[in-house]
Amino acid sequence: MNKTNRRELRGRLPRLDTARPDFRVVGDGGTDVGLRREVNEDSFLMLPKNAVWIVADGMGGHAGGQVASTLTVKTVGTALLRRLYAAEQHAQQDGGRVNVPRIMEEAVREACATVFDTAREQPELTGMGSTVTVLLVYGSVAYFGHVGDSRAYLIRDGEIHQVTEDHSLVQEQVAAGLITPEQAKVSVMRNIITRSIGFEREVKVDTSALPLRVGDQFVLCSDGLTGHVEDDEIQSIVQREDRRRAPRTLIDLANSRGGEDNCTVVLTTVLGRRGRQRDKRSRS
Repeated sequence: MNKTNRRELRGRLPRLDTARPDFRVVGDGGTDVGLRREVNEDSFLMLPKNAVWIVADGMGGHAGGQVASTLTVKTVGTALLRRLYAAEQHAQQDGGRVNVPRIMEEAVREACATVFDTAREQPELTGMGSTVTVLLVYGSVAYFGHVGDSRAYLIRDGEIHQVTEDHSLVQEQVAAGLITPEQAKVSVMRNIITRSIGFEREVKVDTSALPLRVGDQFVLCSDGLTGHVEDDEIQSIVQREDRRRAPRTLIDLANSRGGEDNCTVVLTTVLGRRGRQRDKRSRS
């Protein structure tokens, strides 16, 4: 059995020419079924021409998890591009601004409704769901949309920072002061998430934004990585390895420590500012 899914999911996504970012950003990614699972329920999507990167971790059994994560990345990618393109056209005509956080939220919520409706239409998929973490670079800002316990990290100036906050039971316990972060790592409830795509038709989406700097690196990953690899180890490997090899190195490290879950890693790197004005479309 081939234990590695080397292909990201693209499908028939719309080919829309959205505004290019002020920075040149490249991305590399990989996913692996791990050593304990028979099926890879993770999915990821990279749309570098539109500066969009997405990671999703499905749940709900072999078929359900795969369907949920696939639907999630495809729907988010499609909805994000279509809504962004429409907003840019409207802004160009009327002189308005593009509200990127709202577009991000609407795209993720559309995916949630799609996964929920699909499960209702196909009883064998009942209970399926997914996490999702999205990165969109627009103008000179990195925008994030997030549901679940997949994560986004920023590596800048020799330090790593977790951008997203896990929607999990143990994170709520840590925030309430009931347990320590160290206890959370070994808790039997560490895999229980409190917010996800598809379990209900609507979901609250966390969005955030960070101004970019040259040299910034962002890691999007499923909990198959963070369950085995510490934050400082992620930083060390990303800064030491060639950016094209770093995702695979991180996945291999997670597998060497048990590989209990599917593992997906996407790494983006801000190489520099573009040398010319990208276009005159309105940006938020």
